[in-house]
Amino acid sequence: MAAVDLMKCACDKCLCIVKVETAIDRDGKHYCSEACAEGHKTITGCGHSGCGCSE
Repeated sequence: MAAVDLMKCACDKCLCIVKVETAIDRDGKHYCSEACAEGHKTITGCGHSGCGCSE
């Protein structure tokens, strides 16, 4: 069985941990949601319970 690679979402304000294989990959960084991947330019928060990241 292969090990699961986990890492913190690349969004500075986000608290989410993502699986590298299913994360949104932008410029070599891994994000938990489209909101984080786009830098919260048009979407507030990441939509995951208990996180509340936004700019």
